[in-house]
Amino acid sequence: MMDTAPDTDRGRRGGDIGPAAPSGPERLLERYRAARERRSVWESHWQECYDHALPNGQPFRGGGTPGERRVDRLFDGTAPDAVEQLAASLLAELTPPWSRWFGLQPGPSVPDGERDRVAPMLDRAAGIVQAHVDRSNFAVEIHQAFLDLVTVGTACLLMEEGPPGAASSLRFTAVPLAEAVLEEGADGRLDGTFRRSEATLAQIGRRFPGATVPEEVRKRGAEEPDSRFPLVEAVLPDGLAYRWTVVLDSGLADPTMLAEGRFAQSPFINFRWLKAPGETYGRSPVMKALPDIKTANKVVELVLKNASVAVTGIWQADDDGVLNPATIRLVPGTIIPKAVGSAGLTPLANPGRFDVSQLVLDDLRARIRHALLTDRLGPLDQPRMTATEVVERSAEMARLLGATYGRLQAELLTPLVLRAVGILRRRGEIPDIAVDGRTVALQHRSPLAQAQAQRDVQATLRWLDTARQLGPEALSAVDVAATARWLGEAFGVPAKLVRAEASHG
Repeated sequence: MMDTAPDTDRGRRGGDIGPAAPSGPERLLERYRAARERRSVWESHWQECYDHALPNGQPFRGGGTPGERRVDRLFDGTAPDAVEQLAASLLAELTPPWSRWFGLQPGPSVPDGERDRVAPMLDRAAGIVQAHVDRSNFAVEIHQAFLDLVTVGTACLLMEEGPPGAASSLRFTAVPLAEAVLEEGADGRLDGTFRRSEATLAQIGRRFPGATVPEEVRKRGAEEPDSRFPLVEAVLPDGLAYRWTVVLDSGLADPTMLAEGRFAQSPFINFRWLKAPGETYGRSPVMKALPDIKTANKVVELVLKNASVAVTGIWQADDDGVLNPATIRLVPGTIIPKAVGSAGLTPLANPGRFDVSQLVLDDLRARIRHALLTDRLGPLDQPRMTATEVVERSAEMARLLGATYGRLQAELLTPLVLRAVGILRRRGEIPDIAVDGRTVALQHRSPLAQAQAQRDVQATLRWLDTARQLGPEALSAVDVAATARWLGEAFGVPAKLVRAEASHG
């Protein structure tokens, strides 16, 4: 049940190095630049999405300044509000904080006689993994990743091993898409990741102790301690494992390899909202609604301009040598002199009416909320709902997010749990298990996963009610124990509470 390759998170601090031969730094940088060139066609589109729906996202035009205002060109707040609501819905439906949203259970290859013995151990292991996730910064960082996912369709979550003695063995970082350059593998997954960042000489020394740094960089760092040098970090598939490489691309000397290592699972978890055929990066609901978002923004801007005209007015006056328009202030109580017999100040009629603008704006805002699922996944106005209404709403939610949930389950949830299990197993905090789907299976227990099973559950319960009404002969066709086990699996009941099927000798 061991992994195919050792996971060397200690290599991120300059420790264990895998045996595979590394590529040269120049060749790695060439591959990075080619991947970044392929990404460049997306950047203007992504920036438009950020400007209109997530203005606080890291911009692609320059690095930006922390704390700067980025809402000066934003007049309508419908899209940013809908993006935050959809990201919060994803957090609550996929990875609710301090709730068990996954479990481990015996796989199909485990004999029935062993399931009762193995199930409690796997449930305890899943509880330990969940506790480390809850004690980490996962909830904060995954919410930021969900904001990027909803806005630009692609998100990147870095999952590292925490330092010894920390409250959690797991540490997460939502990597801005401005820093991440991704490659799609043969299986259609984003398993190749480049990340460009900057660090001072002191930060490089702390993160990569013992690494060889060019003399030119050392000299610049000594003279200017605040100087930051570009680093290109790459995690690329290498057989059944992943090779991790960090290259210092200072521009002052030849590219230098700072560290390298191997991972059983990639520390970068890249996931998409929707994928168009032939494209590497994902597409988002904001992209679909962007024409309406930009139009609503422009309509509000025009309404505000018209309102300012309506408040101050447009005036005309006779040039009679007495009235000086440059000295007039249109405030209450002002006395404006005028020549005898002249018209003085005369208001100019507004040539257009903006009564229709509110109708147009209401329609645009409704379409934006519909595209971002706010009107269907948002909070309910009704304080009480019947059981049927709850089931129907769950079914509607499962239908709307079904395709997206399937992709997130494959690209986010499963890799995340597998890597967490690998880290904690190596540290000896859980037994030596491998979640391979045969001996140990991953069970998704999120609210959305349970909502998808509600329709099957309701159909089964109706069948049981019908069989009960038909009488004892019909009930004899029901395997009560097997039905209870199936319902327990559908409801996400912990495996240790379900007794395995008795073997018949």
